[in-house]
Amino acid sequence: MRTSRLEAFSDGVLAIIITVMVLELREPDAHRADLTALGQAVPSLLTYLLSFVYVGIYWTNHHHMFQLTGRVTGAILWANLALLFCLSLFPFTTQWMDASHFQRTPVVTYGVNLLAAGVAYWILQAVIIASQGPDSTLRKAIGRDLKGKLSPIGYIVGAVAAILGGAGTGLDRPGIWVAVGCYVAVAAWWIIPDRRIETVIVSRPAATKEDEN
Repeated sequence: MRTSRLEAFSDGVLAIIITVMVLELREPDAHRADLTALGQAVPSLLTYLLSFVYVGIYWTNHHHMFQLTGRVTGAILWANLALLFCLSLFPFTTQWMDASHFQRTPVVTYGVNLLAAGVAYWILQAVIIASQGPDSTLRKAIGRDLKGKLSPIGYIVGAVAAILGGAGTGLDRPGIWVAVGCYVAVAAWWIIPDRRIETVIVSRPAATKEDEN
């Protein structure tokens, strides 16, 4: 089975996830049409932006990964569905974290959601590599995959920080700031262009989908 249907389905799901997150944004107070009201909406906008960036990161890397995937097996289909399930929880965990004003449990839950999505992506990647055999083009392209291996550590550190130092209210919650900082740092790390797969595609144009079918 070719990858076109899987990619189209995945693109549709990710588009819906972003749409749902937009619809759940809290609008400014309608009775105060000034910059103060807009300022009160800034936390919601920033929370949405963080999750939007994460969805964008997964979309771009998913696209690149399937440029080196020639065929889809049943295992790949299920691994892809597992990834989409984890990503589909982003609107829920994002809205909960925002609506609770970054209370400890929602922040930890958001981190667990990020961790689950990261693990699901790693599993999908591993299943694709296994289907390609010992001479896997994808394996050669990703190399040691330091980003993929170290990113979950950032999510875990963030979640643990929120658990240990996230009690209380207001600004007196250092664990919450550390947790959010970890989540933002991992996203920023992935925003930096990762050209491992692109380099393989450009340098070996024959090593594309047609070559593996």
